[in-house]
Amino acid sequence: MKQPQRSLVLSTFVAVLSLGAVASCGRPAGTPAPMVPSRIVGHCEYRNNFSGMMECRDYLGDGWTDATVTADCQRRNVMPVLGSGCAPASSLGQCILNADRPNVTRLTFPGSDTSQCGAVQNGCEFWGGGFFVGSNICGGMPTTNMPPATLPVFQPPELICRAPREGEPAGRGPNGQVCTWNAISGATEEGRNFANYGNCDVVRTQRPYWPARPAAARTSPDPRMSDPTYRAELAWVKSQIESSGCVCCHSASLTPSGASNWDTEAAGNFMDTFHDTGLALGAEWIDSTSLGAYPAAENNGFGRVGIPSTDQARMARFFQAELANRGRTRESFAGAVPFGGPIYTQMTFRPSACTGTDGIAADGTISWGGGAARYVYVLEATSANPGVPPNLDIPAGTIWRVDVPFTGMPINTGIRYGTVPMGTTQRFPAMNAAPAALRAGTQYYLYVMQDVGIPITRCTFTAR
Repeated sequence: MKQPQRSLVLSTFVAVLSLGAVASCGRPAGTPAPMVPSRIVGHCEYRNNFSGMMECRDYLGDGWTDATVTADCQRRNVMPVLGSGCAPASSLGQCILNADRPNVTRLTFPGSDTSQCGAVQNGCEFWGGGFFVGSNICGGMPTTNMPPATLPVFQPPELICRAPREGEPAGRGPNGQVCTWNAISGATEEGRNFANYGNCDVVRTQRPYWPARPAAARTSPDPRMSDPTYRAELAWVKSQIESSGCVCCHSASLTPSGASNWDTEAAGNFMDTFHDTGLALGAEWIDSTSLGAYPAAENNGFGRVGIPSTDQARMARFFQAELANRGRTRESFAGAVPFGGPIYTQMTFRPSACTGTDGIAADGTISWGGGAARYVYVLEATSANPGVPPNLDIPAGTIWRVDVPFTGMPINTGIRYGTVPMGTTQRFPAMNAAPAALRAGTQYYLYVMQDVGIPITRCTFTAR
């Protein structure tokens, strides 16, 4: 199954992290809109935390109940209106999600700004895996007027070793250096600031950055700030975050256009800038496996299940207490979609058989659709989907993988299996080692990406 190559807008990618939809797959032009159930269980309207745009969410079909609708809306910090659907004065269109299931979701995008038509369509279809139906404002049909902006090329993690800053103690690396994995899941030595030992500009290529709005400001001072014990624990949490790659997107002074969602530099209690779902990530109540992690022993003692920490149990307890302070329990997030948006749904994707010329011919020629690529995988048919570095990008069952360096030009379809194209690197098996021969009559999985997080061909084929 393949996806046509599309221009992408950074805000579109990040906005759809909250869609919670299935993996995307391009659909042929002219495909009729899917039928949706007539039963409306309820709806809720809220501002998308990432894009800042308003959305209205209808819950359709017998797969929804009053309780599940209420829980889903509460995860967006609003209460539902049961028994009725969205009815904005004007809208850009609708996105139909999970049309083949008994619990259909239909997003309506209120507004009249035609410059947003392409963005909401791409967010719906490319990343959300839904079907976009444009309103009259957007021409009544899917639009293609995406601005010619692209995501930055993913720069892979690199181990950086630097001398300690003046006044700081010697590092634990060679010759007293401080060694840091320059990655969003990396961390420098405890008590140091990641920004002093890594490169945040590079880190922000590894996850799309967007200055998403923080949670609503507290109307009165947090009384807990007068408690020395609480303040000490809050300071420890802040220090742990600042030692990790998280600081590159979540500290206002280090970001190009403001902190995303939560801000370690916010006045008062910076926990107030977290939305409930962000706190639930820190509490380890919403799965974030798809974001990747280093073993603590290779990451200056920092593990990552939720927020990176040298003491994950302590970190989780702190965030669980923050949620309890807001009246939230683990059950409040039952059934919550794991973090990662497109990166998560990429991992859950299930391929179908290759069509047309896609696959590997008898002479070893690899063909794919969707445009030039930076990553080409051949995997066992039952392999998991590739994810993000450092621990998910070479899943068990990988047979062959070639990469284009981030500074190089992507490669076109037509390369030969086992032959490393000029300007690329064989990541698996090791360079100069031949990959296993493909067995005639055996099924394999071809997985090709325009860049990390942007698959263009994912299908199974039978070797000849």
